[in-house]
Amino acid sequence: MSMKTELSHIIPHVPDHCAACAMNPINRDEHLVRHGLDATSTDFVIALAGNPNVGKSTVFNSVTGLKQHTGNWPGKTVVRAEGSYSFNKRKYKVVDLPGTYSLLSASADEEIARDFILFGRPDVTVVLADATRLERNMNLVLQVMEITDKAVLGLNLMDEARRHGIAVDERALTRELGIPVAPLVARTGEGLVGLLQHVEAVVTGSFVCKPRRVWTESPKLRKGVDRVAEQLKAAFPGVPNVRWVALRLLEGDQRIVDAVRSGELGSLASPERSLQAERAQEKENARVVA
Repeated sequence: MSMKTELSHIIPHVPDHCAACAMNPINRDEHLVRHGLDATSTDFVIALAGNPNVGKSTVFNSVTGLKQHTGNWPGKTVVRAEGSYSFNKRKYKVVDLPGTYSLLSASADEEIARDFILFGRPDVTVVLADATRLERNMNLVLQVMEITDKAVLGLNLMDEARRHGIAVDERALTRELGIPVAPLVARTGEGLVGLLQHVEAVVTGSFVCKPRRVWTESPKLRKGVDRVAEQLKAAFPGVPNVRWVALRLLEGDQRIVDAVRSGELGSLASPERSLQAERAQEKENARVVA
């Protein structure tokens, strides 16, 4: 069954006069405090992922209060953005990952996004999608759900969807995917607090994600994955998502193959620690200059 067929009961076309009923906006933000660049003493780390041009930067700026403060990922020319906010007295660091259509590591952007979700251990990954082109965005959503058990889907551009007569049943989509779904309009703030509430529910455990995984293993492949996974555990203790890494090795993912051969897989296991170390070094450099 195609993804389009599977989603047909979730994305019905409705007349313009009732399309606005498809979303109950939540705009109150009295529990949101924007901290900008201050990412010290955070309780949780959020990875913000999505295809290019789905409004990730707008969401990032809205929750952090920044205007896309950027730097580069360590050793890369790819731009990254970080900021923080507090919601209901919990402080969150937001890492805005490069926009990408896939996590199969065909480009530097995809490699960075994949490695951070896979090895960076974010407490939740928010995948932002274009509500007017949901089928096209589902490729990345499903790939993220293969890697992590803690994800939230943000359906942005709901105003454009309504304008085109498209309504999305987010409750049905939540049941189908097994993760929270939050409709929003990032540029106006409509539904933003609802998104943050879903993030809070996942990180605190009040919503337990049961992500739908469409890939199924044959008994022969399962045995091979198990064997490779055990070898990886022995060689790289503590590496997360070891079965996914084992599968990528068996599929010939050259980036993972090279990381295993060189021993880099061990250092890839926590890019978040690398980012924190770099921030500490930046602060030290600034103190010395002063």
